Formats: sequence, structure tokens, C-alpha cells
Amino acid sequence: MSDTEPQTVAEVAEPDLAAAAEPDLAAAADTTEPEAELGFDVHGLPAGLRGALEAILMVVDEPVSEVSLAAALEVTVDEVSTTIGELAADYDRAERGFVLRQIAGGWRVYSRPVYAPAVEKFLLDGQQAKLTQASLETLAVIAYRQPVTRARVSAVRGVSVDGVMRTLTSRGLVEETGHDDISGAILYGTTPYFLQRMGLSSLDDLPPLAPFLPEADSLDSIAEQGRS
Repeated sequence: MSDTEPQTVAEVAEPDLAAAAEPDLAAAADTTEPEAELGFDVHGLPAGLRGALEAILMVVDEPVSEVSLAAALEVTVDEVSTTIGELAADYDRAERGFVLRQIAGGWRVYSRPVYAPAVEKFLLDGQQAKLTQASLETLAVIAYRQPVTRARVSAVRGVSVDGVMRTLTSRGLVEETGHDDISGAILYGTTPYFLQRMGLSSLDDLPPLAPFLPEADSLDSIAEQGRS
């Protein structure tokens, strides 16, 4: 019989258990964060610049300049310009329902013109709800003083008309007609649908209410006083 004592099961198994545990400890020590590998900075930019620009351009009411976008997102104007160009090209290639258009030195998302009939049908069909007093007053100012900016309409009414303007635009009663030569602000006017709903053949058929509204120069003066 050998003088060497036989090893117990625990003694034989212990080294194997220790070796098996080593890979798990090594895996636990790997604390590399996926975000670091993607190259994101604290704002998720520039890798997230496309998404950030899309999010902003989807909610703005008026065209926003590349300088303003660059300042808000803390990137260069060149990065904004390049990314917007890529987005616009992608939308065109994919024939998306919307496009990016540069107007009056700024960018904004618009529905693609080819889908205008579908948008018009959606907005106008079944819209039988009566307009509020605020909407009627705003519509009257636009009808008699068009083309007119929102600032001038607000000056006449003495309150902000942003929400009312969105309602009138969505109803198809008011539309953008251009930009003011001096301020670059969007000009608004009534639509053919407005004439149809009012039972008019042209704006010349409107009742003689215009003399009771301030002239354009007076509106500018009122608007300036409100901003001072």
C-alpha cells in the first residue's frame, strides 16, 4: 500500500473550479460602454445630428436658418448645411410625403406637392365645426388686409394669433402667399376655398368693412409699440 494518501473529491475538484471562475471574472471586469464605441459626445452629436435636425424642423412654424440651428445644437454651420442637404436628398430619393425647402434664408418641412390633393381632402372633408369668435375675427383681418403677416394680425386683435392661424390654415381657409420684402416674415391670405365657403366669386365681393380696419402703416406702428 502506497504511503501517499489519496486525494479527496473536494481537493481534486477545487483547482478546476478556480480555473473555471477566471473567465467570468475577466468578463465582469470588462466595463466598456457601447456609447463610447459609437463616438457620441455628451449631446449625442454629431452622430445624432440628423435626428436632432429632423426633430427641430418638424416642429418649427416658420423657416429656421442654418446659423440658428448650428447655435442651438452646438455644431458648425457647415455640418448643419451638409446634413440638411443629405436629408433633403434622402427624402427625394425615397419619395417621402414631405420635403425640405429653403425659403427666406431658412429651412422648413413641407408636404410634397404631388400629395396636395390627398392633404386637402383630409383637411377639408368633414370639417363642419363652427369657427370660434377669435377665428372669425382673425379671418376677417386677413381677408381685408391680405397679404398680411401674423404680427400685423396680432396688432389688430391685440393678442397672439399663432394658434388661431394654425386652425385657419388647417381648415384650408388661409394659406402662405409669400414673404415680406423688408422683414422676411411670412405673408398670409385667404384661399379659393374661403371664397367658396363664403359664397363669393372674388375678394371684390367682400362687404365694405375695410375702412374700419387700420392701414398697414398703422399696423406696423402698433406692432412696434407691442414689442417695445
